[in-house]
Amino acid sequence: MNDRLSYEEKKELPDSVFGLPERREYPMPDAAHVRAAEAYFRYCPEELKPKLARAILRRAAETGVDVKSPVVLEYAGVS
Repeated sequence: MNDRLSYEEKKELPDSVFGLPERREYPMPDAAHVRAAEAYFRYCPEELKPKLARAILRRAAETGVDVKSPVVLEYAGVS
């Protein structure tokens, strides 16, 4: 499965599937993209990490992904 979205595909996605909807960054329309967001979490600006971590966990629950990153879990307030 390809975890890269084209510009056109990304443009069609609803804000609700983005980890940072106000910036339309970290799209997570499916399980593969939830895993990609978890993998790229370290590149998120520090002040936005708690918000992104919570979004990853929310989308992971919706797509059946088991989030394993202790860093994501810590930022989300789960330990």
